[in-house]
Amino acid sequence: MTPKRVQDLQTKIFGDGADRDGILALNQKSYIKGFTTNPTLMRKAGITDYEQFARSILKDVPDKPFSFEVFADDFPTMEKQAMIIKEWGKNVYVKIPITNTKGESAKDLIRVLAGRGLKLNITAMMNLRQVEEIIDCFSGSPSSYISIFAGRVADTGRDPLQMMADAVKLLAPYPNLELIWASPRELLNIYHADSIGCQIITVTHDILKKLELVGKDLDEYSLDTVKMFYEDGQKSGFKLG
Repeated sequence: MTPKRVQDLQTKIFGDGADRDGILALNQKSYIKGFTTNPTLMRKAGITDYEQFARSILKDVPDKPFSFEVFADDFPTMEKQAMIIKEWGKNVYVKIPITNTKGESAKDLIRVLAGRGLKLNITAMMNLRQVEEIIDCFSGSPSSYISIFAGRVADTGRDPLQMMADAVKLLAPYPNLELIWASPRELLNIYHADSIGCQIITVTHDILKKLELVGKDLDEYSLDTVKMFYEDGQKSGFKLG
């Protein structure tokens, strides 16, 4: 069966990265509905001034959700950073990790920030218990995201699909909350997310490049692969006999 065109998917695709040129290029794509980043991606991109980068990119992306993460480890400083980040734009969502590095729950901080009207993106979540523990923090709060790292769950040998489907049902009574399928490992995960009604998936630029392959004839793809192997073999100068 031919897969859906990306334009026909119900799941919203958010670009995940910190490469400025890549973000600007993706922003021109109609199927890109928002963006996320994190300190790890920003470090890999060579960014040294967090606020300067954020304010600059938000001038070019002023009308799509954009998530920026706090980077402190104690909750009082996280709170201060969250209040700074939220001032960067009306489209900004503040990413709060589900715990600090000591494994202490961020629930109390989440409740305080949600109560102040911040749009939040609760990140680094890996199971339904974590969702259940914080879900009541968002009563009456504005739009926020619950971000489960399905790709990292898959890295442990567990299939995350059923858990993500259960998370969709868990969040159904909360119209202000949307589930993010985070950290996907392959393009097929976009279709997995769509099949269970997951509202959002965050996708790195490298995986998004594969969208041009959607629906490609598999015989043609097979032949292309054979040609690639042949051409690389010729370029390598390998000899036998």
